[in-house]
Amino acid sequence: MALELVALRGLGLGDLLTAVPALRALRQAFPDHRITLAAPRALGALLPLIGAVDDQVDVAGPGPVPFERPDVAVNLHGKGPQSTEALRRTRPGRLLGFGAGPEWQDGVHEVRRWCGLLEWYGIPADPADLTLGISDRTGPAIVHPGAAYPARRWPPERFAEVAAALDDVVVTGNAAEVPIATRVAELAGLPPERMLAGRTRLADLIDLVSRARLVVCGDTGVAHLATAFCVPSVVLFGPVSPMLWGPPPGWRHIALWTGHHGDPHGERPDPGLLEIEVSEVVEAAMEVTS
Repeated sequence: MALELVALRGLGLGDLLTAVPALRALRQAFPDHRITLAAPRALGALLPLIGAVDDQVDVAGPGPVPFERPDVAVNLHGKGPQSTEALRRTRPGRLLGFGAGPEWQDGVHEVRRWCGLLEWYGIPADPADLTLGISDRTGPAIVHPGAAYPARRWPPERFAEVAAALDDVVVTGNAAEVPIATRVAELAGLPPERMLAGRTRLADLIDLVSRARLVVCGDTGVAHLATAFCVPSVVLFGPVSPMLWGPPPGWRHIALWTGHHGDPHGERPDPGLLEIEVSEVVEAAMEVTS
């Protein structure tokens, strides 16, 4: 009977992408285990590209985790207590995670956090192991104006100015972001077929980014997808420092941040985010694509 490992990461697109090095490290450390990822079903299209996961159970948030008696359970979700308790209830032979092992530390980049957790347990993990593929850069530039919370949303009027300054551009977003994306596309004077928000499943978005020549977006999951495919990107940060969630340094990624800290779940655009000017974004876009 196969040995079983379950890893919990019941979060969003960007969260899963920042955990790719840790998942690949688990694959190397537990070659004889069947690895099941507890994460939202909607993210399933990413799993073949990650190459470290054998199966998935649908979990959104810190649990519960529908799994029984894994040999190893790994908490890649958070510091607990809910996520830790959810994994304890699976009755694992061994539990790896914060609280069960090392102490949680603030001010650590999300990629390095989970690599550091595994290293505490003697499992080597490479924070640079983020790549899912290399864009051939034959596709359009992507402007993605949405983000999970208003605090991280640069005004659509400014995104529209950026889109208007670019050649061969499309506007993307999920179903909830259609109104924002539509406004950006209309203000930029783009034809209807260039407004793709609400019309792409995750698999379609992955394909689009995997060919893109540029991504311009806020602090959201698409930024991490650009990193994963080595697509030049300009990422606008507001209440959260790019030192915690930003792209790796170098290789044509520019993170714009004015140095302000605030509430990433706020209901209004962060004042620091609003300090970023359209001209700065356009200049950065020209720089990373030159």
